[in-house]
Amino acid sequence: MSARPPRFNQQVLIDTTPLPDSIPKVQEIGSSSAPLLSASYFIGARCKAYNDDYMLCKDQSNGKGEMECLKEGRKVTRCASSVLEDVNKSCLEEFRKHWECLDNNNQQLWQCRRWERPLNKCVFDNLKLEKTIPGVPEGETPVHMQKRQIFAHSIASQ
Repeated sequence: MSARPPRFNQQVLIDTTPLPDSIPKVQEIGSSSAPLLSASYFIGARCKAYNDDYMLCKDQSNGKGEMECLKEGRKVTRCASSVLEDVNKSCLEEFRKHWECLDNNNQQLWQCRRWERPLNKCVFDNLKLEKTIPGVPEGETPVHMQKRQIFAHSIASQ
């Protein structure tokens, strides 16, 4: 626990206790949920090793890993930030269309396949990151590659 009591400023909790110097500093991503969801599979593809290290640390700390796993967590944040920067540099138009669609459709991926396909192609062509869904049976077409999305509002536009 922190040594100082937290202050409340317009219902935002501000903990004034500084982190130890052993924890590396990192700039927070500062993104809303729609761009993060849009890029999540690409973040997972590039940052798998960092995510695995972080989850292993959390698992081995038996629920007491808040401070012990901050270094690994910061590595995950830096990696995710680098993916978002690269996607913005290489595929900004496709990325923006996809995450705006997600934002306007309650984060429902199947409503935005029309914009997802060009984004996936652009990211693969420029960054060599591929969207893969874990656990898809061999020989079955992944849901994001199916031509007809049966739950989408507009089947013709998909």
